[in-house]
Amino acid sequence: MASKRALVILAKGTEQMETIIPCRSGIEVTVAGLAGKHPVQCSCDVVICADASLEDEILNKQENWKGLIATICTGPTALLAHEIGFGSKVTTHLFDGLILTSRGPGTSFKFALAIVEALSGREVAAQVKAPLVLKD
Repeated sequence: MASKRALVILAKGTEQMETIIPCRSGIEVTVAGLAGKHPVQCSCDVVICADASLEDEILNKQENWKGLIATICTGPTALLAHEIGFGSKVTTHLFDGLILTSRGPGTSFKFALAIVEALSGREVAAQVKAPLVLKD
C-alpha cells in the first residue's frame, strides 16, 4: 500500500515519535537497530522491534539508492561509522541533499514531520500534524 519507504535507525533511548509519525502518514518504515536486530528500548520504556541491523549493509544500500537519510541527535556518528554522507553538511541542524538532520529530543516531532514532508509532501505532513495539536 505504501508508495514511500523510510529506513529508521534506532538506538536505546530513542524517541519513538520519530518512527511513529512517519508510520501515521502511510510511509512504510523499516526499523534498523544500531545494536543488531534485537528489540530496542526507546524512551518511556516503549519497545520497538528492529526489522534489520546496520550490520546488514542496509544503510549503504539506502545511500546508493539515493534514498532520504534522516538522523537526529548523535545519529550522525552512525553515519560516520558507515561512511555515509561524506561531502554533505551533517551538523544536526539542516537538510543537505538527501540527508536530513536535527538536534535532539526537543525537535523529534518537527523532525518526524520533516521526514513526512520530504517523502510525501507538505499536504500529507499537514494532515498528520493536525491531530497532534502542535504549535507552529
